[in-house]
Amino acid sequence: MDTLVFSSRSRWDRGGAPRRRRAAWLLLWLGLYGPVLGSGGTVEPGVAPGPQFVDVTRSAGIDFHLTCGGPQKLYIMDSMCGGAAFLDYDNDGWPDILLVNGSTLDDLRGNTSPASKFYHNNGDGTFTEVTEKAGLTHRGWCMGVAAGDYDNDGWPDIYITCLTGAVLYRNQGDGTFRDVTAQSGAGNPGRWGTSAAFADYDKDGFLDLYVANYVDLDLNHLPEFGSTALCQYRGIPVSCGPRGLPGSRDRLYHNNGDGTFTDVTEPMGIDPGAFYGLGVVWADFDNDGWPDVYVANDSMPSLLYHNNGGQSFTEVGLPAGVALSMDGREQAGMGVDFGDYDNDGWPDLVKTNFSDDTNNLYHNNRDGTFEDRGGPAGFAAISTPFLGFGARFFDYDNDGWKDILIANGHVNPQVDGHRFGVTYAQRALLFHNLRNGQFEELGLRAGAALKPLRVSRGLAVADFDNDGALDVLMTNLDAGPVLLRNTGRDRGHWIRVKLLGTKSNRDGFGAHVQVVAGSLTQTDEARANASYLSASDPRLHFGLGGASRAERIVIRWPSGTVDNIENEAADQEIVVREGAGVVARRAGQQAPRRSAPGLGKRPAPR
Repeated sequence: MDTLVFSSRSRWDRGGAPRRRRAAWLLLWLGLYGPVLGSGGTVEPGVAPGPQFVDVTRSAGIDFHLTCGGPQKLYIMDSMCGGAAFLDYDNDGWPDILLVNGSTLDDLRGNTSPASKFYHNNGDGTFTEVTEKAGLTHRGWCMGVAAGDYDNDGWPDIYITCLTGAVLYRNQGDGTFRDVTAQSGAGNPGRWGTSAAFADYDKDGFLDLYVANYVDLDLNHLPEFGSTALCQYRGIPVSCGPRGLPGSRDRLYHNNGDGTFTDVTEPMGIDPGAFYGLGVVWADFDNDGWPDVYVANDSMPSLLYHNNGGQSFTEVGLPAGVALSMDGREQAGMGVDFGDYDNDGWPDLVKTNFSDDTNNLYHNNRDGTFEDRGGPAGFAAISTPFLGFGARFFDYDNDGWKDILIANGHVNPQVDGHRFGVTYAQRALLFHNLRNGQFEELGLRAGAALKPLRVSRGLAVADFDNDGALDVLMTNLDAGPVLLRNTGRDRGHWIRVKLLGTKSNRDGFGAHVQVVAGSLTQTDEARANASYLSASDPRLHFGLGGASRAERIVIRWPSGTVDNIENEAADQEIVVREGAGVVARRAGQQAPRRSAPGLGKRPAPR
């Protein structure tokens, strides 16, 4: 009888691991990976001060405990919670925070699930909890969050996925939300939704919605812990799934422009195989002007849907090189994000995977294909003992080159106490972009806040204090989140762009923004929803290094409108209305401390 062993490319595989690979793993573990898992670490003499993140969760007034099943994680859903979002729900210019809560089986069955929590940003480094006041009162075993202005009234709305459906909250513009799920047609009924993302796939001016669904789970007949070969990890009993459980088909909802959505999954050809969907991100990967969508699947091929002019989608993950590992194996994909890490004008892709595998860094070849350059980039090997979830491209030091942050944590607490080379709680990984196609992992040199071992899941990014440095929010199973303020000294200048669509969707999602400062040209695409179960601040942030101004900013809107903006000073936020150019400016709250690395009023409803 075959024994079940862990595959290096997906959660489970049958057969024995080659001795050569086992030996290689042991040597790598002893020589390289052991030190990086620890929460300690010293800085080598002579190393210049680098990134510094400070845990300000408590002083900021964030008091939240993420409940997700019991401590032993007996069932698959016990390990998967933890969405987080930054969104400016009251349009005061300060990103607010939403933390999505899970539940336990007993609480779910007794209608006593803990609440998600919503925090208003006070603009002074602190937050006030306003969940009940804002009307975000749904309780259940919930997972992820997407944020976007689906009705174009100028106020961001909220979509929350749960084990048995979803909730759509309409922002009423007075500090409160209304549950409009029943009449919206986007409730994802009876399905276990995970990540969700808004985008205007047909460019009609209204945001549509992609919802990744995971497992078709019967909560009254759950598979027994450790009961079959598919419920073991390296010979020890663990929770069952996803292998052996039926998948749940993703959903694509078209916005009808009247506050309702139509399920167009079938005619658009979305996810006919009902794969185990976890991470979702929209981006125009081939620069043809139409948003495409990538889905990270667990233990199955990941999917890349090419947008055929808003009329249909063609799944091209395999020929594009982003479906499988480099040697053709399925991976356990979790979190995803697009970002142009080499500043060539084409969006690249990062995906996190299970431990004993490597995370993917897909370079866009500009011909409709990608190449996984994680190995030569210094990004892949170090990730092997880590189980990645949230992932974001972000320029933490404002040098004009996108860095990468990964939130990690295993799904099986049973791994502790065994010499598997992995731990349940794990530290985050921070990759600094060296501007030559390579990265250096600096997590142990980025301040005490990134060193602790956590069981992390959701990851969102925003400059919550508007000081010009991007901050981080991470959720952690059976614990509180961490709000990490970026206090690094080695920061460059910056400029931030907030979009107000008129012909295009109000958020400007899908707009291509190019910024030229000195010798550096950067491009980005407006979006909010990516990572794992999470949404980040939709304002586009560009580090400028030593450049004191942006000579040119070009915005190509989904409608085809192009706004050209010249000679904008650094260290400010500009608000750009489609077709009208800059309509407001806002200076940063404090001047950044720089070593010049690298280079160089509330909007009315539409």
